[in-house]
Amino acid sequence: MQAIKETHFQFPEQTDFYRGKVRDVYFFGDKMIMVATDRISAFDVILPRAIPGKGMVLNLIASRNLKATSDIVPNWMESSPDPNVTIGKRCDAYPIEMVIRGYLAGHSWREYRSGKRTLCGVPLPEGLKENDKLPSPIITPATKATEGHDLDISREEIIEQGLVPESEYVQLEDYTRKLFARGTELAAKRGLILVDTKYEFGKHQDEIYLIDEVHTPDSSRYFYKDTYAEKQAKGEGQKQLSKEFVRQWLISEGFQGLEGQELPEMTDKVITSITDRYLELYKSFTGQTLDLSSEENPVNRIEENIRKSIKNLNFSLI
Repeated sequence: MQAIKETHFQFPEQTDFYRGKVRDVYFFGDKMIMVATDRISAFDVILPRAIPGKGMVLNLIASRNLKATSDIVPNWMESSPDPNVTIGKRCDAYPIEMVIRGYLAGHSWREYRSGKRTLCGVPLPEGLKENDKLPSPIITPATKATEGHDLDISREEIIEQGLVPESEYVQLEDYTRKLFARGTELAAKRGLILVDTKYEFGKHQDEIYLIDEVHTPDSSRYFYKDTYAEKQAKGEGQKQLSKEFVRQWLISEGFQGLEGQELPEMTDKVITSITDRYLELYKSFTGQTLDLSSEENPVNRIEENIRKSIKNLNFSLI
């Protein structure tokens, strides 16, 4: 299957366009059509080659999880007319990401290992090992950088800087904890542990909505439940269902997105191995397999399905 690196559609009803790290977003007044491409980013850098099937995997998982959490908080999704496409409400995004962590892994472990015992204003106990379960989940927000790295920020700094009104931030924290509890329940049913994740929120007609993707392997980290305790007791690394394996490969090649570092070569073998991991992720999340072998040019399919959907859209040009 051909990887989808970019789309360049032009629709007569289109009012705007935005290209993010991994998504191409087409705006239609108060609606938006989000195309999940196969671009992949790590350490806030878009890697030079796209991963066949990645966008489809993420979009299908995100759609399932948006439906599974819609009773907690309204979300932006209205329909998904194509495996790579979601249509929904155009929201004004808050300039922060709500990161919540149940275990000391990834970024939080790297900070802890460096000697820090406070993360985003939240104190951490002494004596923890990598991947240990935290006494209770902690919220560690991050700024949403348009360029470069997202940065940790505390609850107090968010309110003091006026990034989010205090009353609304309290609501975001409440939604974040409830969503994480639901995600933990859903993961357990699949034999997984939801380690950490991030949520993004926005406002539409003065109401808070959950936006972007939810509980996907790009926005979340998962461990296998059946081997977690044994591996932790032995001090072994946890097998993860997340994009962390890509970060670890980059680290092993001497790249962490820092100034002066060069991206390693992404060979065909590396690309195939990453695709295989995303297909494994999909099967673990859904219990189903995804066949990518039958389609040579998915971009044509995506454009056709979007054009069909536009005819049924009811939007106001604002």
